[in-house]
Amino acid sequence: MPTTVHAAIDNLPYTVTLLGGEHQWLADEPADLGGANAGPTPGQLLLSSLGACTAITLKMYANRKEWPLEKVDIELILNPDGKPTSGTDIQRRLTLHGALNDDQKERLLQIANACPIHKLLSGDVRIHSALAG
Repeated sequence: MPTTVHAAIDNLPYTVTLLGGEHQWLADEPADLGGANAGPTPGQLLLSSLGACTAITLKMYANRKEWPLEKVDIELILNPDGKPTSGTDIQRRLTLHGALNDDQKERLLQIANACPIHKLLSGDVRIHSALAG
C-alpha cells in the first residue's frame, strides 16, 4: 500500500495541517516570515524524515546483529554552506552510543547510507502534479 499524506491550509497564514493514517501534525513558517510558528518548517520536516529513517534503520540493524547500540543522535543540516548553484546538500552527522568497535561503527555508517529515505532522496524522484476534481 502506498504511503499517503494529506496537507490542507485555510485562512491561518502558512499553517498546514498534515494527516497520515491515524496521525495529525502541523507544518508552518516562523513568525518572522509571516507564519504562526505552530510547527516545523517544510525543510525541517524533510530532514526529520531522513533522521527518523536513519535512526530506525540503524537500531533495527544493530538489534538483528545483537550489537550494543544504545542510542543514536543525528544532526541534519539543509544546505549548510548556503544554497548551492545546483542540487541540494544535506549534511548528516551521526553519533553512535554504546560499546561498538570501529568495524561496527563503519558498518553502521554504511547502513545509514542505505536507509529507504536516503535512497529516495538521492535517487531519481519524479513528482506528478494534477488538479483534483
